[in-house]
Amino acid sequence: MQATHDPDGGKGDMGFEGNIARFTGFSAHYDEVRPSPPQALAPLLCRMAAVERPRLVVDLGSGTGLSTRYWSGKADAVVGVEPSDSMREQAVQTSLPGVSYRRGFSHETGLPGGIADLVTCAQSLHWMEPEGTFKEAARLLRPGGVFAAFDYDWPPATGVWQVDQAYEQCMKTARDLERRHGVTEQLRQWEKEGHLGRMKDSGNFAYVREVLVHHVDDGTGDRLFGLATSQGHVQTLLKLGVGEDEVGLTDLRETCRTMLGNNVRPWYWSCRVRLGVTPLDCKSHIVFTSNN
Repeated sequence: MQATHDPDGGKGDMGFEGNIARFTGFSAHYDEVRPSPPQALAPLLCRMAAVERPRLVVDLGSGTGLSTRYWSGKADAVVGVEPSDSMREQAVQTSLPGVSYRRGFSHETGLPGGIADLVTCAQSLHWMEPEGTFKEAARLLRPGGVFAAFDYDWPPATGVWQVDQAYEQCMKTARDLERRHGVTEQLRQWEKEGHLGRMKDSGNFAYVREVLVHHVDDGTGDRLFGLATSQGHVQTLLKLGVGEDEVGLTDLRETCRTMLGNNVRPWYWSCRVRLGVTPLDCKSHIVFTSNN
């Protein structure tokens, strides 16, 4: 199956226009520098869902497809659901077996219920209305299916603390500027620290927990600087005409080039995976227990 684009699937733009605009206009850059899901994720989720190979994975907030095409070859099929036309158009440029995309929201995908073994949400749950998202994920999953929302801790550990510190300082400066410019008033977002509690409180899952997994990636000084400019709040400031000097990007670029240069070195990412398992029905429970 080739990657497809369903322009009519999904609705529900009301209230999320600011979120969509935030990630519009730099999709190619985003796709080039952002990390893929950790290699350990697929085996973990398959074991939690008691399947060797998922029949279907639904990837909510699929963006440019980094988290969707990860499942090509690991699942029979994967559908990426993304409201941003810019991001989705970037995603469909890479055609892989079993991968398709459609327009939709995490709380309103337009997909049939009970079809998925796994529903994933990569570095995007904080942009989604929690109650509706959890309800929709549970509706999409078959009994005993697994919802997994995962986020990397930023930045990755490059092994050069001065670079990591410079990145963190730049992001702090950008966040402060964002508040001063009133940008956050146009956004709908929920803090990541509350994901697990909201999942538990939703009542949609029989079991909820957080797992920390690690991922090793490779990068250069230019790529680390690219990670900074792939952040939505940085891009928003640049679109407003705020200069790179004021944001702190000029200093970060110099630090990255001086201390990392073009040498490819391993980066170490920590990934926080929030897992929710849907209740088993009686029949599913008998099958599950007889196989273990």
